[in-house]
Amino acid sequence: MYPHTLTLSLLALCAITSHAEPGPLVSSAGQGAVIPGWNIQSATLIEDDMSKLSQPDANITSWHRVGPRDTVMGGLLHNGVHDDKTLFYSENMEQLAGRAIFQAPWIYREEFMMKPSEGQYFTLKTHGITSKADIYLNGVQIASSEQQQGSYGGHKYDLTGIIKPGSNCLLIKAYPTNYLRDFAMGFVDWNPYPPDNGTGVWRNVEIFQTGPVSMLTLRVITDFTDPTVNDNVNVTLKTELVNHTPRTVHVEVNGTITGPIQADSSVIAGMFELNPSETRTVSINASIRNPQIWWPAGWGEQPMYNVHASAMSRETQEGQPILSDSSIQDFGIRHVSSHLNEHNDTAFVVNGYPFQVLGAGYSPDMFMRFDEKRTINIFRYVLDLGLNTIRLEGKQEHPELYKLADYMGVMILTGWECCDKWEAWEYNHDADGVKWGDQDYEIARAAMLHEAEMMEPHPSLLGFLVGSDYWPNDRATDVFLDALKEMDWQSPVIASASKRGYPEALGPSGMKMSGPYDWVPPNYWYGDDEGAAFGFGSELGAGVGTPELSSLKKFMADEDLRILWQEPDVGLYHMSNNGSSFYTRSIYNQGLFSRYGNSDSLEDYVEKCQMADYETTRAQFEAYSARQNASRPATGAIYWMLNSAWPNLHWQLFDYYLNTMGSYFGTKIGTRMEHVAYDYESQSVWLINHSLQNEGEREISVDLIQRNGKKISSAKVKTMTTPHSSKEVYNVTGIEKIQDVGFLRLILRDVKEKKDLSRNVYWLSPIPDVLDWSESNWYYTPVAEYANYTGLDDLPQVNVKGKLKIPWDNTPVNGWYLFEVELENKSKQPAFFIHLNIIHNHDHSQVMPAYWSDNYVTLWPKEKLTLTVAYEGDIMHDIHIQVSGRNIESQVLKNLEIEALWDLGN
Repeated sequence: MYPHTLTLSLLALCAITSHAEPGPLVSSAGQGAVIPGWNIQSATLIEDDMSKLSQPDANITSWHRVGPRDTVMGGLLHNGVHDDKTLFYSENMEQLAGRAIFQAPWIYREEFMMKPSEGQYFTLKTHGITSKADIYLNGVQIASSEQQQGSYGGHKYDLTGIIKPGSNCLLIKAYPTNYLRDFAMGFVDWNPYPPDNGTGVWRNVEIFQTGPVSMLTLRVITDFTDPTVNDNVNVTLKTELVNHTPRTVHVEVNGTITGPIQADSSVIAGMFELNPSETRTVSINASIRNPQIWWPAGWGEQPMYNVHASAMSRETQEGQPILSDSSIQDFGIRHVSSHLNEHNDTAFVVNGYPFQVLGAGYSPDMFMRFDEKRTINIFRYVLDLGLNTIRLEGKQEHPELYKLADYMGVMILTGWECCDKWEAWEYNHDADGVKWGDQDYEIARAAMLHEAEMMEPHPSLLGFLVGSDYWPNDRATDVFLDALKEMDWQSPVIASASKRGYPEALGPSGMKMSGPYDWVPPNYWYGDDEGAAFGFGSELGAGVGTPELSSLKKFMADEDLRILWQEPDVGLYHMSNNGSSFYTRSIYNQGLFSRYGNSDSLEDYVEKCQMADYETTRAQFEAYSARQNASRPATGAIYWMLNSAWPNLHWQLFDYYLNTMGSYFGTKIGTRMEHVAYDYESQSVWLINHSLQNEGEREISVDLIQRNGKKISSAKVKTMTTPHSSKEVYNVTGIEKIQDVGFLRLILRDVKEKKDLSRNVYWLSPIPDVLDWSESNWYYTPVAEYANYTGLDDLPQVNVKGKLKIPWDNTPVNGWYLFEVELENKSKQPAFFIHLNIIHNHDHSQVMPAYWSDNYVTLWPKEKLTLTVAYEGDIMHDIHIQVSGRNIESQVLKNLEIEALWDLGN
């Protein structure tokens, strides 16, 4: 089947952009417009007279033209001064580090037309400038860097009387960012720091025009809690009305709540009196009959509602109301809560059902460039992976991201970031940032107000972490909670992502941050200590995510690639910054070579990395899934991480180029809605059910063979499954009889529907990995003895045949094609770790993204297996299928004939 997100309603979201039309930027009450673009230049190259430079018609012929939201580096890349391919290759980006041009302010300047009229008022709204700025309009300074501070400093500035007919000029002087001093968006140890530290106008800047009264963003509060009692939902709409005049004004607020197809609409109306220059919070009540409830993906649909309200002022010469302002807001009807269970672990509940978080940490682009099509592809991967949540640690991105999450059913756990200035409270001796002063609490308040206003209506929001590695001090906590209350926040608020401490006002976080962040073996996750599968792991993983060779060659020079596999303890630029604990792959490589043996080539090294990455990501998600209803439940896990900010060598489930790899398909197997998994510690089989409704009789096939294909044991287990539950159903026999490496296959079958629900193959050693738990530190647990998988180096070659199935009626859906590849192992031995790629005929590049039902598969002797794939392109002309495996000869399937056979081995 096609990916969950291939719907017309979603694809219609692909181009939410703003363009300036000829004539005035805004011309009537209720209008708002994004500044459509900027000319930028370093302050080192121009005169330092901002009042003069912010007048129209200045000479800017040497400046760079960029988009409406671009950091300095993002703008230079968009402008062609640098390019990704060169910049990200090897250590080229290091040449820009510390350059004087990035240590000075940058000027953002734009001219636009306006036609102000009497009785009209104008406001400038900022949403994100890193990290502080002076702002000028037509030679007048309207804000200083004392006011406009912090990457999330969203502020409103009055432009009335400064806006003039004809050409106007807006200028922003963005000061260079210092992660230790400023509330910025740092990457800590995720990757090297961008040369500009993210300086610049990274979010939209907008201008609004209103009549005598302006109406701020609508907030939507519902009383919905229980989907079984949903015949009526009461809605409260709240906003601030601002009277810009020195006289009393009467205002009508009218509008409509419109639902999805076949949903009832509701009319809203209210009458209010505002005193001269008064700002007043007002509420309007409404009711929605037979509401359609919003669900996370996999649990149901994602219906969205819309409220459109207008503020009509009666203060006119004729006494008739005229439009003064308007506001539009999308929202969904759902209920999210969290609580501490009896073990003091956080557990989430969505629409009345326990919601086990299976997620990963999201990273924006290193230069904060936001590409909506790319974000859609990332979210498609999230859903294809079987994940239900992403965590944003301090990089909150743009409103479009939350809108996409709403329409696609991806939950978002967001909050402030760790380290640097953000957590530099007096008690925190681990943070290197400048300690908070009085002004910092005001900056934090503005940031919290702005982000809460942006996020609050989105049903995809799971919760907000007001701390990450550490909890906020009492004063900061009060600031955050007061701001959230002011924005009518309804989602869970959690003190931090760790159990180090907590403010009294919030109580314990219920989340653990005990690692690992570097490699651990699969059986780690079935332990009972540190990051193993119990409680809520806010960020944890085995530090894997090695790209395939085709991606590695895009950003690593030959010498880098040689070091990668021949010098296992040397620091690597594409791992982390050089002061990080993760600058080398030493721990990873020790585990890899000890378990799989030394590599004799780069290709062999990369293939073994995929095997190791696959088994450990699968084990992490299977263990957390298996223990979802254990005596101490595993309530959630955020894999560290989902994706990378630039071409990276670890901490990712797919690479920067959107190429999938071993860590991706290990995760995809481990998170299936209904699944059967192997517990490496107890040698038992678990039946897993994440669904809300699936139940009934299931059959599990358990087969264990030697690496030469000889049978060790076999069994069929009949059992029943129920929603939201996991249970041990069988103990695998014969593990001790494995001679060097064995293979275990588990197949889960729906007896009534007569269809397989999951298939899973493990490679097992009779020698288990032994962990030294007593020597654990914050990022990994040492291994005292390693399992032995070196027997996988000399598997017998096998004969596999492939059949490409292309339906005659394979008409693309919105440009997407679907086809099948049938693989058949003709031999008496297993075919191990078969990898399929779609390749363009014209340049031999990979087709990305592509959505395979499974990959890196292992075929049983004489077994047939059909894989499906969806991708954008023309299968009949443009592509072929590349097939490789550990013990088959690499071959190509070309579309010469429909349903033709190709020999993939001897």
